[in-house]
Amino acid sequence: MYLPHPLIRQALSELSDIHPFFGITYLVCKQGQLPIGNMTNFPINKAEEDFLRVHYKPDLKSTFYFQPFRTSSRIGRWLSHKYPSSGSQSTRTRGQLAAAFLHKRNTDQWGWNRDYIKVLRSKLDTDGTERIPAFWLSVWLYRDRNWPDGTTASAIVKHFLREFHINDIEQEALFRTTVPDMPPEFLVSEAYSDDLLMRSDIGQPPDAAPEEGGTLKYLELTGIGPMHHLEFNPAERLSVITGDNGLGKTFILECAWWSLTGNWCERQAYPRTDARKDQPAITFSIAGQKNFEQKKTIKFDWNEQRWPAPKGRPTIPGLILYARVDGSFAVWDPVRHGGETVDQRAALVFSRDQVMNGLDKRIEGLLRDWVRWQHSPDPSVFEMFKAVLRKLSPPDMNPLEPGETVRLAGDAREIPTLRHAYDVVPFTNESAGVKRIVTVAYLLVWAWNEHKVYSGLSKKSPQNRMVIMVDEMEAHLHPKWQRVVLPALLDVTNILGTELEAQVIIATHSPLILASLEQEFHDPIDKLFHLQMAGEEIKFDEVQFVRHGRVDSWLKSELFELKQATSQPTESALEQAKAILADDNPSPEAIKEIHKQLSDTLPADDEFWPRWLYFAKQKGVQV
Repeated sequence: MYLPHPLIRQALSELSDIHPFFGITYLVCKQGQLPIGNMTNFPINKAEEDFLRVHYKPDLKSTFYFQPFRTSSRIGRWLSHKYPSSGSQSTRTRGQLAAAFLHKRNTDQWGWNRDYIKVLRSKLDTDGTERIPAFWLSVWLYRDRNWPDGTTASAIVKHFLREFHINDIEQEALFRTTVPDMPPEFLVSEAYSDDLLMRSDIGQPPDAAPEEGGTLKYLELTGIGPMHHLEFNPAERLSVITGDNGLGKTFILECAWWSLTGNWCERQAYPRTDARKDQPAITFSIAGQKNFEQKKTIKFDWNEQRWPAPKGRPTIPGLILYARVDGSFAVWDPVRHGGETVDQRAALVFSRDQVMNGLDKRIEGLLRDWVRWQHSPDPSVFEMFKAVLRKLSPPDMNPLEPGETVRLAGDAREIPTLRHAYDVVPFTNESAGVKRIVTVAYLLVWAWNEHKVYSGLSKKSPQNRMVIMVDEMEAHLHPKWQRVVLPALLDVTNILGTELEAQVIIATHSPLILASLEQEFHDPIDKLFHLQMAGEEIKFDEVQFVRHGRVDSWLKSELFELKQATSQPTESALEQAKAILADDNPSPEAIKEIHKQLSDTLPADDEFWPRWLYFAKQKGVQV
């Protein structure tokens, strides 16, 4: 049986004001049974190294130790491998605690001074600590120990005192040996590993290599954008953001892109005019499969008038594709752009024209790449492109299928084509909706293929996670296409790679996009978010996904807030008619006026007519 995670987490808090000497050097000396009043050969540096390795090294690959005690170090509670021979050695030989020891300089001769307890006691008083909490120190030291079933908190403390030979006088002077109120069966059957401890509580050591393949776990915006404060906790798979125009859907996506990549697509976010100087901040966390979620806060630099690029990321995001509302696209590849020394401006932001026709040394462009893939001796990339096109095809057309390339007057290039039921159409002549979806398909395949190429050049394995962000998912698409495009996009990554997982974040105004998810939406890997006005403030909330069935029911839901799924004049007439229906004594003139409005706006076969005509007849009004 093992100590539960909440106790280990609380131990981190309870020990945070204790001087590290009492949790390390003191225990090493007690375990080594250092004599009192005389010296013995005791290689204390080596003993501390061994002790730290057993109790204070959650990451065995790291050269750093983690201590949960008080610290003033610039790297927090992570101790260098030199700590026993430097920081600890200094504490033992200089300052207040040095008086507790007998020591012959430049030797391994060590012992306790006869009044060592008085010296240690005075240090606790000076620090305001007063007593060392024996139970919480035991929780930290024994966090992965397997205890017999039925072990009590008092038994754990007794074991600690016995293992470290802490006598009655030391207990009385230095320790608090009481235990908190605990249920009889407080131990759990599974150990809380140091790996999990680093993920959720203490983070990674300074020399840990950043994990790759991260997705966005948290975004907090303060003093910038339409809202004074916003918190966004994206879902593991799909996050849908909806709301009225001008409330911040695109703004959230732009800030998410910056948090993931460290650069802005176009213009940076600027602080609100009413923000205090110390207020504007972007806080975010990126986590990979190991789920090392470490929040990072970047404050606006008023002198430089910019957001400093984040450094020291514990997790590098996976491949990122962002389809922006103006037809431009942004791509970020961890292999090319993920290093601290890489020019962050190298992230690829392409205008609509650059995606189509290329940008020198960055992208060949859809027209050239399509033709090159189609004529390549290796058909694998083109077959992948065709498969993605088929998956994203609209339901009322034949699958988007490439035809033979053609030449057009006034253009020296080979132009790709798409086969339709009615004809073969050069891609340059396609509709805006077809162009947008084909462009998304192209960039997904292009970005993934380029990532694999650069991974091979860098002798790395390709990522197995990516982030796809799409602003106004419904842009240029017919309602029939809107009903299928998002579920299709969720499946596309399986075509790119069987091991590839995607986090998809989209913004939409479309009730059909929401309706398309009624059989696809799964808690808790998917989330729905809503932006709305509340008085003079904007609210951003995660809301429950509710199946509304018919699209007109979606329009009348809290997400779209229409009273009637009709034109505005018809809605006004219906709402006035409903108010009259609820009136016990409506005037004949009012009934006739509302009837005229209904006649002007409501179709003759509308289901409201029988109810209204019956009401007018009951009130004796001829209409």
